[in-house]
Amino acid sequence: MAQRGLENGTMETGDSRKSEWVRLNVGGTTFLTTRTTLGRDQKSFLYRLVQEAADLNTDKDTDGAFLIDRDPSYFGPVLNFLRHGKLVMNKDLAEEGVLEEAEFYNITDLIKVVKERIVERDAKQNQTFMKNVYRVMQCSGQELTQMVSTIPDGWKFEQLLNIGSHYNYGTEDHAEFLFIVSKECPTVLNGSDESSDRAKVLQLKGTRI
Repeated sequence: MAQRGLENGTMETGDSRKSEWVRLNVGGTTFLTTRTTLGRDQKSFLYRLVQEAADLNTDKDTDGAFLIDRDPSYFGPVLNFLRHGKLVMNKDLAEEGVLEEAEFYNITDLIKVVKERIVERDAKQNQTFMKNVYRVMQCSGQELTQMVSTIPDGWKFEQLLNIGSHYNYGTEDHAEFLFIVSKECPTVLNGSDESSDRAKVLQLKGTRI
């Protein structure tokens, strides 16, 4: 039976399949994988690369590895996804970078997975939590009754502090007080949360006066 030499130096018979192992030189970094792995998505560029290399006129390096001008750090997650169907990536890599590579190689399932992770990540970063906002108002003894009766909706009374009187001869009615109320407000995690209530005399977050 006739035999012929392959570019990588191995021999195959006329009716045998090509070598299962494939070398890829991605941005100067060499990856060793199999045709089976690269062929998981038959619509992808990588499948076409190993099936139709001659038609694609793909260049190879001196070791016979297919040359691909892409970022090797983001190719790792792409290759691992083809190997076991899960997206595994280092914390210092951005999902958007993996998405860019997935779209370049046209790996449909990976594109879907990365987009879902980006949505989950953004939702987590924008989650809200409740905080206590305190409002402190100064009033006289004569104004206390009115102050209590006009507490805005959503605010609750916290504390009343007697800060003395400005009058040496003053009665109880001339005493000055700090009237403290609080309210629970949502705040965005990792986002800005500047209060719109410009009338606050004092605002403390999470602590009491």
